[in-house]
Amino acid sequence: MNKIHHNFDVLVIGSGAAGLSLALKLPSHLSVAVLSKGKLESGSTRYAQGGIAAVLDSADSVESHVADTLEAGGGLCHEDAVRFTVENSRQAIEWLIDLGVDFTRAEDSGEYHLTREGGHSHRRIIHSKDATGRAVENGLVRRVKAARNISLFENFVAVDLIKQADPATRRLRCTGAYVLNIAEDRVETFSCKATVLASGGASKVYLYTTNPDGASGDGIAMAWRAGCRVANMEFNQFHPTCLYHPKAKSFLITEALRGEGAILRLPSGEAFMERFHPLKELAPRDVVARAIDHEMKRLGADCLYLDISHKSPEFIREHFPTIQARCLQYGIDITSEPIPVVPAAHYTCGGIVVDTHGHSDLKNLYAIGETSFTGLHGANRMASNSLLECIVYAHSAAASIADSIGKIATPITAKDWDESRVTNSDEDVVISHNWDELRRFMWDYVGIVRTIKRLERASHRVHLLQKEIHEYYSNYKVSSDLIELRNLAVVAELIIQSAMGRKESRGLHYSLDFPETAEIAVDSMLVPTNFAAQEIIVSAPEKTR
Repeated sequence: MNKIHHNFDVLVIGSGAAGLSLALKLPSHLSVAVLSKGKLESGSTRYAQGGIAAVLDSADSVESHVADTLEAGGGLCHEDAVRFTVENSRQAIEWLIDLGVDFTRAEDSGEYHLTREGGHSHRRIIHSKDATGRAVENGLVRRVKAARNISLFENFVAVDLIKQADPATRRLRCTGAYVLNIAEDRVETFSCKATVLASGGASKVYLYTTNPDGASGDGIAMAWRAGCRVANMEFNQFHPTCLYHPKAKSFLITEALRGEGAILRLPSGEAFMERFHPLKELAPRDVVARAIDHEMKRLGADCLYLDISHKSPEFIREHFPTIQARCLQYGIDITSEPIPVVPAAHYTCGGIVVDTHGHSDLKNLYAIGETSFTGLHGANRMASNSLLECIVYAHSAAASIADSIGKIATPITAKDWDESRVTNSDEDVVISHNWDELRRFMWDYVGIVRTIKRLERASHRVHLLQKEIHEYYSNYKVSSDLIELRNLAVVAELIIQSAMGRKESRGLHYSLDFPETAEIAVDSMLVPTNFAAQEIIVSAPEKTR
């Protein structure tokens, strides 16, 4: 089989808001490759409904947005990262508007309509009805497809990063990645001066999630194997309200409904959130998710209900057309009856440790968006700060790459991917079985409420699964399902390890064994044995398998 080598200035792994924004902000003279695991629009960005938090109203302020974020983050937000993000929020929104993103305007004033979500003290969520992610993604995709310096690769799945020695320092640097071309069923080599991980989060590690199938923690796992630190992986945000219906796969009911007055109710119709938080339905997401989980377990209920039927049908159709249409597909008329909901894994607050320019521990490797740990979210991400982080850090990382890329030596050609000792698999049932087992025990043992015993059980199971996966990976040709399973097992171990190390309850991590919050807030920093910032090698490149 012919070996395929690609050479670019910059390789972007991921085609959501973070990856596409960075590609567009890079200078036009740089050659850029953007990899998408599926279709270009298949990432998590498209599924974001609520909007983007930004200081846009004269009654609002940077200080207020910063204070709200710090409060929601449970003492673990890095204030410098929060301030950096919020101070650049208006500029990020103006850039999206210039791209042609059609944000909703108020009928009476013609100004952009701002809504309010959990944890926010002001209306500061700019949105495009209830399909903001789709509007943002569409705007980015239009521009990316028109850019002559950007090459798009759909149905390409990154397998592992390539490391070589820097000619000047002999310190390891990232020089690209090995990537599976799904259509051609072959692994191809992408060489570049700068590599950007923008591959999203890892919520598919859980059985129930609002995320698309591609959210398998690929960037986090690849960076960990390459020697990068990860942090705060125990803080997995469970969105309080995912549509509960046997045919409704991963459909999120946006927090904006609660921002516009929707009420959470028990099966009896009783409202209950006032028993858990003074802000009731507008409490931070971790509080709302735990409250729903508690009431479901107390009552033995399969779901609870979110009711906005007290609003006029005209209001609902105007503000939430996507949700109304989807619910009607399942026989639920939200203008006259409540929506059945359950919590579901939604967002990975931890990730690859980076600075405000997206630099990771490995030279020339950047991480942005949900795959990164910037310090913005702390122990609990505040609603609608995620898309903002994507845009702000994409711009910052692009500026850093533009400033430094002229000084980066061209990588030497990496070794070909070696498949000489592997065969085609005739036992793919092993992959599907392990995938299902992993996601089930993560849901049962490492979910919204945790105990030491549950975490120990999960740790035991993940180590056994990793042995099976490693044996399978070593003997058979890679496939997209195998790549994702391998990465999910790594991420699951990182989540479990982080959760076992936190002897307190804080934000999204709630332990029955340690229900109190410690006086001092400390990040859960995991350091791999091959920590890239300390590793110096004599020869390069490293072996491929």
